[in-house]
Amino acid sequence: MTLPQIGDWHDFAGLARLQQERLPAVYAAAERSPFYRERGVAPLPEQPLTTKQDLRDAYPFGLLACDRADIATYHESSGSSGEPTASYYTETDWLDLAERFARKWTGIAPDDTMLVRTPYALMITGHLAHAAARLRGATVVPADNRSLATPYSRVVRLLHDLGVTLTWSLPTDTLLWAAAARVGGYRDFPSLRALFVGGEPVGPARKARIGRVWAAPVVEEYGATETGSLAGECAHGTMHLWADRAVFEVQDPDTGQLRPDGRGRLVVTPLYRDAMPLLRYAIEDEVEVAYRECPCGWHLPAVRLLGRFARGGLTQLGLEELVFGLPDDFGVWFWRARVDGDRHDPRLRVEIEVADRWRTAATATLTAALRTAYPHVEPLVVPVPPGGLVPHRLLTATAEVMKPRGLFGPGEDWDRALRYY
Repeated sequence: MTLPQIGDWHDFAGLARLQQERLPAVYAAAERSPFYRERGVAPLPEQPLTTKQDLRDAYPFGLLACDRADIATYHESSGSSGEPTASYYTETDWLDLAERFARKWTGIAPDDTMLVRTPYALMITGHLAHAAARLRGATVVPADNRSLATPYSRVVRLLHDLGVTLTWSLPTDTLLWAAAARVGGYRDFPSLRALFVGGEPVGPARKARIGRVWAAPVVEEYGATETGSLAGECAHGTMHLWADRAVFEVQDPDTGQLRPDGRGRLVVTPLYRDAMPLLRYAIEDEVEVAYRECPCGWHLPAVRLLGRFARGGLTQLGLEELVFGLPDDFGVWFWRARVDGDRHDPRLRVEIEVADRWRTAATATLTAALRTAYPHVEPLVVPVPPGGLVPHRLLTATAEVMKPRGLFGPGEDWDRALRYY
């Protein structure tokens, strides 16, 4: 199978033709799965949405469109929006997955060393970055963030001693590494040339702060276990949907109407999927999609991720922008917020980690910014000392991992038998 590459189309009309030419193969693949055979397959404008609940109801292999023997990997989502959903991929699917993730404007090359700091578990994220790095010939450092064997202190040592050039992680992780490096006395990471981040929305202010902290560009990625990479960032800072590999639509949450652009919930139809075709998969993320030309010349729609979490008219991204809009000198990297009261009298408590010398200035500046941005909410900014939100022991802990044992000597703790930690 030949996969389209950026540059194979020269405008949005050419992109649409590419999609339309591929859709008959997508319909044919869908008809091979029990789920779509029962539901029926129609052209996209008439096809009903496929929901996360549909995937849960079809667990484990109701959406399988190939022989079981052809499945290369099986995965489940994190379940952050409810029960996990199952997904599976063939070797051919994995070529598409890896190529999409590898579309980084910074490039991934054989002389790169890439630290992968997302789960090597049922979720696809760590495996995806690993496959993309190996596709491009890079060295992979598999620093799984769900493993007791790689605490933050060890990650920082690896970053420093191995001369890591690229990283893949949650945006929050990059600041935790920076804090661990500061506590551990590490100052110099000259080899690092880019940080790839995804898994949570990141606003311009936090992204810029991370870039200044590490003196390296921050490159955002967007995707899901059920689909793989859906969008990536170009050199001009725009997130682009990989619309040569999937058809994207936006659903109005009020009317249910689907359209190619605008603000609403993202709906995805992958174009190259053998094991588990999906027609109009409602991914439930809030986005804003626009078809506008970008200086990068990719001719791909732009997407802005709006996040899922909102309370009392407040959004996590909105609050994050204000927190990371504080001057760098204040050193505010970690925060949390809670909304109390009711919709008629909402109250907001924001806690920030800040050193004593900046407590007063940071508190006053953030309080003023919150009152300006959210005049209907009464804010309370509470400064806590460094270590109050992210304990120093978390940043300095070392691994205490052992293999199961059955035989112990005098004085040894045999209550540790059969335990991995």
